[in-house]
Amino acid sequence: MTPPSYLTGLVGSGIGPSLSPALHEREADRHGLRLLYRTLDLDVLGGGPESADRLVRAAHAVGFDGLNITHPCKQLVIQHLDALAPEAEALGAVNTVVFAGGRSTGHNTDVTGFAQSFARGLPGAPTDRVVQLGAGGAGAAVGHALLTLGTDRLTVSDADPDRAGALADALNRRFGPGRAAAAALSGLPAVLAGADGLVHATPTGMAAHPGLPLPAALLRPDLWVAEVVYRPLETELLSRARGLGCRTLDGGGMAVFQAADAFRLFTGHEPHTEDMLDDFAALAAGPAQ
Repeated sequence: MTPPSYLTGLVGSGIGPSLSPALHEREADRHGLRLLYRTLDLDVLGGGPESADRLVRAAHAVGFDGLNITHPCKQLVIQHLDALAPEAEALGAVNTVVFAGGRSTGHNTDVTGFAQSFARGLPGAPTDRVVQLGAGGAGAAVGHALLTLGTDRLTVSDADPDRAGALADALNRRFGPGRAAAAALSGLPAVLAGADGLVHATPTGMAAHPGLPLPAALLRPDLWVAEVVYRPLETELLSRARGLGCRTLDGGGMAVFQAADAFRLFTGHEPHTEDMLDDFAALAAGPAQ
């Protein structure tokens, strides 16, 4: 009997080094499934973020079963979908699209992905006051995850102050007044001085966007630092933080747990998460593409 087959992919910018294809295809092999996972890189195909809708429609038309969506398309793609799952609608960001019954439905597995990674990688870390850099699609998911995990006060900062304010407002509507606030980048020294931890949720540090997202002088040993970027796994931010003695969390766990949840949505099969974590470790130890 021919095993079930699936055609899936990833839409985003600068995604050549992504480990998602290998993670999904290896997991499919364990289930005896045929799954092909392709990258649809805006930088390679031409066109900016606004062309994501064209790619999603084209993928649907040619028979894809689903897509993952990453920077910078997680929010832009929403208006081009037929429906949103409750979590994606609450976040205003989509990282997974499922095509079924002639319809496209947006989901978000980043929230559970980050929450599971944080619980596993930083057990017992204090979360009374947390500062988050980045209010885009990944930032929206991380913000919701942090407040779900019990953060009392989340301060969001972004290069676009309006975007930071909008995310803080959305978080307060969902979790209650006063749980989140926006701060200008110029205000980071003050808010970080009283924070338990820092979460970085911007593209800075990725292979295509190297560098530090904030002055290294703002880090201190008793501040835990969590990263969303996973390629490279050791970003400059994490390297500096570890050098100071900070507890750190790389972006690998979030990448795996969100991929596992997406795999479940694509195929209906329960993922072997521990095996996927092992796959990731082996893949990440290899050379960057």
